[in-house]
Amino acid sequence: MQNRILIIDFGGQYNQLIARRVRECGVYSEVKGFESITLDDVKAFDPKGIIFTGGPQSAYGDGAPSIDSGIFELGIPILGICYGMQFMAYKLGGKVSTAPTSEYGRTEVTVDNKDGVLRNADDTTVVWMSHTDYVSETPEGFTVTCHTKDCPIAGMENIEKGMYAVQFHPEVNHTLQGFDMIRSFVLDACKCDQDWQMAAFAEEQIAKIREKVGDGKVLCALSGGVDSSVAAVLLSKAVGKQLTCVFVDHGLLRKNEAEEVAAVFGPEGEYDLNFIKVDARERFYEKLKGVTEPEAKRKIIGEEFIRVFEEEAKKIGKVDYLVQGTIYPDVIESGLGKSAVIKSHHNVGGLPDYVDFKEIIEPLRSLFKDEVRKTGLELGIPEYLVYRQPFPGPGLGIRIIGEVNAEKVRIVQDADYIYREEVAKAVAAGEMTAPNQYFAALTNMRSVGVMGDFRTYDYAVALRAVETSDFMTAEAVDIPWKVLQTCMTRIINEVDGVNRVFYDLTSKPPGTIEFE
Repeated sequence: MQNRILIIDFGGQYNQLIARRVRECGVYSEVKGFESITLDDVKAFDPKGIIFTGGPQSAYGDGAPSIDSGIFELGIPILGICYGMQFMAYKLGGKVSTAPTSEYGRTEVTVDNKDGVLRNADDTTVVWMSHTDYVSETPEGFTVTCHTKDCPIAGMENIEKGMYAVQFHPEVNHTLQGFDMIRSFVLDACKCDQDWQMAAFAEEQIAKIREKVGDGKVLCALSGGVDSSVAAVLLSKAVGKQLTCVFVDHGLLRKNEAEEVAAVFGPEGEYDLNFIKVDARERFYEKLKGVTEPEAKRKIIGEEFIRVFEEEAKKIGKVDYLVQGTIYPDVIESGLGKSAVIKSHHNVGGLPDYVDFKEIIEPLRSLFKDEVRKTGLELGIPEYLVYRQPFPGPGLGIRIIGEVNAEKVRIVQDADYIYREEVAKAVAAGEMTAPNQYFAALTNMRSVGVMGDFRTYDYAVALRAVETSDFMTAEAVDIPWKVLQTCMTRIINEVDGVNRVFYDLTSKPPGTIEFE
């Protein structure tokens, strides 16, 4: 494969988002950590272009992320983003300093030169900044392409040598013309052909899995959600009956979900799978008794999942591989690599130290949610499965603030069922568009209320709905007031133990989509 972009990761939060933007240009890309790639590796990869990502450190500091400076002599176009720009400037003889004024968030930038990657940008545009250092002097031969009020060199280029850099993050949606900038680099500067699609990803993964597994046995952790369902079908196409899907009812599922999953993937379902359903509700409730800290809950659920899978694997004979539907936002939030830990996902950072499998296979690990859905459609999975609401592996355990027990699960199941039913009605009636994700959560707050002539002291339910394309950032949905009122009335009237209903307006960041 000759037509591809290499992304060298210096530890930024958005490294895979850059890869996603390149793939949206119809060009294949891969992310490689700076610490694990040599100049010979770069040559062997033979990219048409290279992108340096952002990162949290100073380019001039001790132990700063770095790569052999010979990369600048390969004649391959390079785009430096944020830290990547500072690294480029520092290594090529420019100067990087602590900025007199740090810039974070939406910032207006003035474009001074449109010869390179900013060729399609407006004279002034809005970008997403996140930096403490800045380039105070450009290397010889570089031209300043844009500036902000506090950053005199917000972009620089040496077109003759094929080197481009911006201090801001063009890969995030908040940079209004950011995709145009990446597209200009990939298609114009690197002269890439648009020859890569999601179908190619699925075919490549099937071939890789087939080669890796050989005649071994595979166990798939099937939750029935979008990610694990796509992973299961992908593995089924790769290894057929060597695959056994284990569905664990941990008592933390949405209302009626255990029955729905069994109907789709079980013996009477649409797929020719070895399917095992395990009722582990009491087991999980017992493990979670008295536990209130979110990370502790996630790790308990993650470990117990693995132990159940190990037990089932022993029943069916030696199983070499465990398959999980891990996707990229799970990896980032779990803090693997250089990113900060936000929360452990049971299928990533929530795994116990010891796992009794030869290897864990995560075929969707480099994809965002919308890309997972595209892959599902390429695999022939029906739309109603591909576009069902996302649901976290730890389930309602992280939508219940504080201790988890069967009674709290009942409350949030019933409230969530009513909420989803009313939103679906409003969408069908044309009153609103369907949110990308929406659900009810149970807060740990209890307050006084009055129902009839009686005093109540019950829980508050919080409703959440967000719009997002990649689940890395999200905004709260403006749900019609009438719909919220109907949900509130029904939940309080129909769900025992609830006397207040809130709507969560928090975006991501600063919040996360899930409550814990």
